[in-house]
Amino acid sequence: MQPALLALQSRLQHQFSNASLLQRAVTHRSFSADHNERLEFLGDSVLNLAVASLLYQRLSDLPEGDLSRVRANLVKQDTLHQLALRLQVSDVLRLGEGESKSGGQQRPSILADALEALIGAVYLDAGYASAEALVHRLFQGVEINPQMQAAAKDPKTALQEWLQGRKMKLPHYSVVATVGAAHRQTFDVECEITELGLTERGIGGSRRAGEQAAAAAMLATLKAKNV
Repeated sequence: MQPALLALQSRLQHQFSNASLLQRAVTHRSFSADHNERLEFLGDSVLNLAVASLLYQRLSDLPEGDLSRVRANLVKQDTLHQLALRLQVSDVLRLGEGESKSGGQQRPSILADALEALIGAVYLDAGYASAEALVHRLFQGVEINPQMQAAAKDPKTALQEWLQGRKMKLPHYSVVATVGAAHRQTFDVECEITELGLTERGIGGSRRAGEQAAAAAMLATLKAKNV
């Protein structure tokens, strides 16, 4: 394993049994077909569950809706970007030439996605308990308090709370298409609410941004239909 990856492994406090998972987690789609997007998808779910368990322990008196808002603050791109910088993930990112020249090494969306991919990689390598422990270590230095609930809601959080308030299942997001060169791609994302038979689309410069745009479009549709 390369010295830089060994150093990252040390910062993660996790020794990989399968080193290829670690390498894939820091590989952007512009570098190789064996990139980190599937690990990112997995890590996103693990992250949300691990943060939920952390908040359940720390904020024992907070109701469900407020817990959802605090979690949204903790798993948003800005927070993940800062955690990735703390881990020095940019030192080991594998990017294509075009993406590297355009500043991809420091791009918040790429770093946040790589962090989620690393969480997914730890989950596959050693199971949920190890991935949860990693997430809890990452958030040790992050201030967590009930006042975080006052932060503005992003569209995905607002849609989630709208559905939860009506005892409905969470929406399903899927990437319908990607357009453009690897270092300048836009993501066309679909948001589906199965119980209402509704779908809306959104476009963004990252999967995360596309999901937010699709959620915003869905909220607008719900308002227009006065559901």
